[in-house]
Amino acid sequence: QVQLVESGGGLVQAGGSLRLSCVASGSISSFNTMGWYRQAPGKQRELVGDISTGGVTNNAYSVKGRFAISRDIAKNTVFLQMNDLNPDDTAVYYCAARRLSTWDTWGQGTQVTVSS
Repeated sequence: QVQLVESGGGLVQAGGSLRLSCVASGSISSFNTMGWYRQAPGKQRELVGDISTGGVTNNAYSVKGRFAISRDIAKNTVFLQMNDLNPDDTAVYYCAARRLSTWDTWGQGTQVTVSS
């Protein structure tokens, strides 16, 4: 079972940037898609964006133009670059992966807090 470990969260002021990392204990090429979810207090978990095995990325409308997903296959790592952060981006961010239609592999999450 491949494990995912996120890092890079923290406290940042509005307008600032953070870069999250997700390191897999095995090859990320074994997954069809890897992605980032987030969950704010009292809200449902939402997909922020994902990257396919072919390198195609998709982002949620709320983060388009501000967040970008990338990967380093050799290091089994997926990144989430977050720019122009605002307080609405405050959430626990989770790395996830799927081989078929179900997101079945999850990291433990990393907290991102944006102060106004």
